Amino acid sequence: MSRYWSPLVHSLVPYTPGEQPKLSNLVKLNTNENPYPPSPRAVAAMQREIGGDGALLRLYPDPDAGALKQAVAGHFAGFGLTPAHVFAGNGSDEVLAHAFMALLKRDAPILLPDVTYSFYPVYCKLYGIDSVTIPVDERFAIRVDDYARENGGIVIANPNAPTGHLLPLGDIERLAGANPRSPVIIDEAYVDFGGETAIGLTRRFPNLLVVRTLSKSHALAGLRIGYAVGDPALIEALERVKNCFNSYPLDRVAIAGATAAMDDREYLEKTRRAVMRSRASLVGRLERLGFDVLPSAANFIFARHPRRDAAELAARLRERGVIVRHFRRPRIDQHLRITIGADAQCDRLVEALEEILHDRG
Repeated sequence: MSRYWSPLVHSLVPYTPGEQPKLSNLVKLNTNENPYPPSPRAVAAMQREIGGDGALLRLYPDPDAGALKQAVAGHFAGFGLTPAHVFAGNGSDEVLAHAFMALLKRDAPILLPDVTYSFYPVYCKLYGIDSVTIPVDERFAIRVDDYARENGGIVIANPNAPTGHLLPLGDIERLAGANPRSPVIIDEAYVDFGGETAIGLTRRFPNLLVVRTLSKSHALAGLRIGYAVGDPALIEALERVKNCFNSYPLDRVAIAGATAAMDDREYLEKTRRAVMRSRASLVGRLERLGFDVLPSAANFIFARHPRRDAAELAARLRERGVIVRHFRRPRIDQHLRITIGADAQCDRLVEALEEILHDRG
């Protein structure tokens, strides 16, 4: 059947998402999902939206997701946002896809770290965007001075994935300020677990777009909600692409749940701090087992054992019902990305690693 494919499809290498195995009693630490349930207020809002007979589901949702945009603006009220500064989409992956199409198809290549979220080069291939990868340093840190070259845009995840490395806000400010003619896209999927958002900088730098998701810190990965914040001119570009692609990317239930989740600051603060405490504890335990763990500001850690092959460790963990992420890619093939689970899940991970490292069982 491939004879009916377009030439572009033949050339694509799709992004490979984290495995979603259907196994019982599994410790799933491979896709950076939040170990805690979403805000009870979000769940209640979704139940209200469905209603007893689901009658509202026969009606299309608001194509503008106005309630969610207002909630995002309110959540970051200190930055003077309005809904015109906010774009909403079906997960941050879709928001990023629209940003690549709307902002990054230019004559000069865009700049990406060589170790980063692997969806970025997939978008480049899909949309015919030239890119140049900038090497991170030996500890996988991004050096913003290395991006001082001609470009058609810059895309950086902060904290970076899969390393967890965090750029301070001052570096984002320097990056945006040094590239006034190019869009600078900062992907903040994990920033609530230890970083400072760059959203405030968008009021000073009209070239800066900050992309975020409710999948991680708000525990709504199954709902698929993402948004971007930037100058209204950038947002209008995203809206134009969205409305040429899918005018209704967010359903009624998703808008209701996401709006309530954004409003529940207290729950967000409680759960993100719980994840951060578990991360600190897990890092200490893994270091005592001999692992080298990179500093992380995300809800995952990036670790290697100097005397054990990472692929072997991942396979042997799987035998014990613990799933982590291993990337067979240059520079990082001896590292494991491990999601921060609930404490009982972290206990299972450490116990399994102790068995493997001491060749017991």
